[in-house]
Amino acid sequence: MRTLTYTVTENDEGRAVRTVAPRRFCLGQHAFRRLKVLGAICVDGKTVRADYILHAGEVIEVHLPDDMATQAQTDSAAVLPQLPSSYIRYMDEDILIVSKGAPLPTLPASHITSGTLREQVAAMLGADGETFVYHPVNRLDKGTSGLMCIARHAHAQRLLTNQLHTGGFVRQYLAVTDGIPEKAQGVIDAPIARLGAGAQRAVRVDGQRAVTHYCVERVSGNRALLRLRLETGRTHQIRVHLSHIGCPIAGDYLYGTELESLRGRFALHSAHISLVQPVTGAQIELDEPLPEELKALMQE
Repeated sequence: MRTLTYTVTENDEGRAVRTVAPRRFCLGQHAFRRLKVLGAICVDGKTVRADYILHAGEVIEVHLPDDMATQAQTDSAAVLPQLPSSYIRYMDEDILIVSKGAPLPTLPASHITSGTLREQVAAMLGADGETFVYHPVNRLDKGTSGLMCIARHAHAQRLLTNQLHTGGFVRQYLAVTDGIPEKAQGVIDAPIARLGAGAQRAVRVDGQRAVTHYCVERVSGNRALLRLRLETGRTHQIRVHLSHIGCPIAGDYLYGTELESLRGRFALHSAHISLVQPVTGAQIELDEPLPEELKALMQE
């Protein structure tokens, strides 16, 4: 019997074993179901159910029967993860505006060394992925899709950073929520603080000021499609604020309920961006429609 292990990262925090293990160990649905029946999936040495919620630092163990071990070696070598595609919506000598796929990290990190937006942008520009340097201006969570501005040099990044959270740099998001806000439109003004050493945030009186404007665009059953505008830019701001008012984003594994149909992402999309070109002063405005998998949530 062969044992495979994987240490849970902050990006996997709050996700279920059934979401993380098949992807990390290249397991098909049939193989994963068989391992569940055999009790061959463990976390920190204890057998767990497929819906067990993971925490950063835990170790997932998958004990493969002999007849699966050889196949797993072949699959692991042959199967590369299919990353969601991104594409350039606007480009000049100073900036790029990219429509980012999801789930896709914006930047490499200590536990993410490949499979990021940085690599995709380098490939789109024909640049050397090892030495390519880019400067994200507004960053999106791994599970968020849509428009994102990238400076092509440090001077443009500095000028654009000064525009952030002013009337010169406007971002609007679309979110599908589980639950419907009491008011058709409103402002969530609630401070956000970090919870412990992990990635999770929460509304707390000792947090930093955070302000989110929202408007309900459509309602379907117990779900709502909201358009949101950020006045501040705290980590996970929209996700935390919507969970705080009892309307978490659909599929949000950290602040709501994970959905298998969203394949590791959640129903948050950067739909509109408006900014002043930092060198020429030209006004740039773009819209990106809601992805089909998020539209489908409003039809269930």
